[in-house]
Amino acid sequence: MERLYLIATIADQPVAIRAELVESVVDIGAISPVPLAPPHVAGLAALRSKVLTIVCCERALGLAPRPRTRSRIVVVDIDGHHYGLLVGTIEDARVIEADPQPIRVRLEPGWARVSLGMLEYEGETLLLLDPERIVAGCDEPLAA
Repeated sequence: MERLYLIATIADQPVAIRAELVESVVDIGAISPVPLAPPHVAGLAALRSKVLTIVCCERALGLAPRPRTRSRIVVVDIDGHHYGLLVGTIEDARVIEADPQPIRVRLEPGWARVSLGMLEYEGETLLLLDPERIVAGCDEPLAA
């Protein structure tokens, strides 16, 4: 189903990720920090006998991370490596029939780098994100 998307939020921004790129969505416990890792790498966590590199999406966008009461991740596989994308909330998986549209607004550099387009769903505009670009991180200093 190429029109199925996972709907989530990052820094209160509604986003969509193609469901075919998502292995699972889970809450995880402890995240172990990794010395000398890039700032967007929150650490490592274990999930079903796999070691996941946990990526803070906010830091990957050049934003300051927000406080969390739980660690909810979107698990993706990129080139045979498993990553957990730390997001704000997970809304649901939805079929969106409309094709992604070009981005019609000016985005901050971090958002512009990871966005593939825009989707309209139930009166809401969602940024369509590329998980591989999120995992790559950001060279920009954190925004306040």
